[in-house]
Amino acid sequence: MSEDHLEAVVTRPGGHGRLVARRRPRLELGAGELRIAVRAAGVNYADCCVRMGLYSAVKEYPITPGFEVAGVVSETGSGVSGFAVGDEVFAVTRFGGYTEELVVTAGQVFAKPAGLSFEQAAALPATHLTAWHALVDLAHVAQGDTVLVHSAAGGVGTAACGIAAKLGAKVIGVVRGEHKREVARRHGAGAVIDRADEELWPAVERAAPDGCDVVLDANGVETLRGSYEHLAPSGRLLVYGFATMLPRGKERPSRLALLWHWLRTPRFDPLRMTSENRGVIGFNVVHQFERRGHFRRAMEQVLAWLEEGALRPPETTSFALAQAAEAHAALESGTTTGKLVLRPSPA
Repeated sequence: MSEDHLEAVVTRPGGHGRLVARRRPRLELGAGELRIAVRAAGVNYADCCVRMGLYSAVKEYPITPGFEVAGVVSETGSGVSGFAVGDEVFAVTRFGGYTEELVVTAGQVFAKPAGLSFEQAAALPATHLTAWHALVDLAHVAQGDTVLVHSAAGGVGTAACGIAAKLGAKVIGVVRGEHKREVARRHGAGAVIDRADEELWPAVERAAPDGCDVVLDANGVETLRGSYEHLAPSGRLLVYGFATMLPRGKERPSRLALLWHWLRTPRFDPLRMTSENRGVIGFNVVHQFERRGHFRRAMEQVLAWLEEGALRPPETTSFALAQAAEAHAALESGTTTGKLVLRPSPA
């Protein structure tokens, strides 16, 4: 194996041109760690925020984005049990996933199901853990609940539709574009609202005349207020992103535009929430990666549902690792479905 490897690095915050491919020396392998020859890496909107300089946990550049990979174990450190060289695996990581080779602790690694491709396995962790945390840990979705999922044909959206349907909920998916309707339906949405064809909130009122028990919203200013207003009594609005508030591929985010979006962001009054018996919860699933036992139990349940056919495998679109900038542009365009993944060349 080569002593260095290719990775995609954000040199400094800005547009797509700040995400470049370069070679770096091999990382040292410590006790309890695995070296993985990466075959696929998931692309998430959080990676775009890292590139733009809008991810609060990133303090220094250059940085390699990426929260999830799938590949083959190429070396094991001392004290590692349960994995051997040649095993096909997937893993979570806090940055560093856009690479040909990754070193992670064994507690962050899972055996790849034989029925999933490397691309599908790399597409699982961030999306399905996000959906699981929202629906199970925070919203406690139960049989008969009505769940509204914005961006229902995307990575988190399809995962949320599938998990909510498995939990017995009535799932309403919101998409924009005819090519996204069937994607949402395939993954569990019983009703699909296409914003290209009909006004959103009147359509929500027709689909859920008594309101929604749970709404998953990563749009930001565009839909947050309406999402809250369409909650049923005791309903919960789960906020995990602000996609429509963010710049699309500009070299430097406009501070004026960001300020304008911030000023337009709804402020939820706790007195009103109490009187209306509604709640708003914001979260970032990356923080759950530190709760190893918790996220492992969640991931194992997701894998069990996939194996029994209760969940569909992720739908993926692949880009070469050197095309990471193009993958970001595609994701930000809002036209893609499912999950985007990067494919490094085999080591």
